[in-house]
Amino acid sequence: MKPYKFEPYLKTTIWGGYQIAPFKGIFNAQPNVGESWEISGVPGHESVAVNRGLIDDVDEGLTLVELIDKYKGLLVGQKIYKKFGNKFPLLVKFIDSRQDLSVQVHPDDKLAMERHGCAGKTEMWYVIKSDVGSKIYAGLSKSITPDDYEQLAYTEPVNGHSPMQDVLATHEAHEGDLYFLPAGRLHAIGAGNFLAEIQQTSDITYRVYDFGRKDAHGNPRELHVEQARDAIDYQVWPEYRTSYDSTKPTSQLINCPYFVVHRVVVQVAQQIDFHCDSFIIVMCLWGEANINGIHIRQGETILVPACENILYIFGNATFLTATM
Repeated sequence: MKPYKFEPYLKTTIWGGYQIAPFKGIFNAQPNVGESWEISGVPGHESVAVNRGLIDDVDEGLTLVELIDKYKGLLVGQKIYKKFGNKFPLLVKFIDSRQDLSVQVHPDDKLAMERHGCAGKTEMWYVIKSDVGSKIYAGLSKSITPDDYEQLAYTEPVNGHSPMQDVLATHEAHEGDLYFLPAGRLHAIGAGNFLAEIQQTSDITYRVYDFGRKDAHGNPRELHVEQARDAIDYQVWPEYRTSYDSTKPTSQLINCPYFVVHRVVVQVAQQIDFHCDSFIIVMCLWGEANINGIHIRQGETILVPACENILYIFGNATFLTATM
């Protein structure tokens, strides 16, 4: 089983920019593309397999859900298939923020299941590039109570500034920065960031503050202040940026119950065995290479089946890999 390529779902957003198509090396006339969903099992937006350069590719045109149904544990891993069935557990994206995204929070599995009948959302960001002075907002900078939060969230902004911004931890963004965002952590991507996001398959978001932005009809976008109250982690942590060893050719970035992510830098050739019964998602951040017989270049993402998950890489490129 060769790795799979999928048609990206390009999503227009009110805060989106123009960098995703050039980064991926594709033509796109769509305005304000904020996200490229690279591999998705989200209902209604399931990724569709494209030709991988194989003659008579029998899987071309199948959705990710159909591929899992066809190959089961051979594709995703036996334990993963037993737990999730035909549902793909991760969603990976490239994100281009021309404007600040809303300040938001995601519920954990327990709360999301109680309210929405689905998984919660833990995620991570890897900054691919950022404009000078761009910001990442992650976590709280000072201790507040749930009552404090509601008062801050409902206070009208003055000159475009909300008191919610005064309690958010604000970070200067730089290429290669890594942020782990467990469910419950308030966060927002600042304007001028281009990043990769790896997350649980969930689209549940509680918007807390939107910088006074209006939608296409001139109306304020919906906020979810009360829903977010019980979802927020009010603990103040000493550090929100995650450190890793960038000098190694293979560095583990995140190891959590939902995903394990590595950064891989290959200059000529490399063989990698993550010793797991899991699919491997490979996101190419720079360069180009051949992985298990499939060509991949900057901006492309492939899904390596669990039954063939030792990576044989030839080329000159930088990747993020995600397994479970």
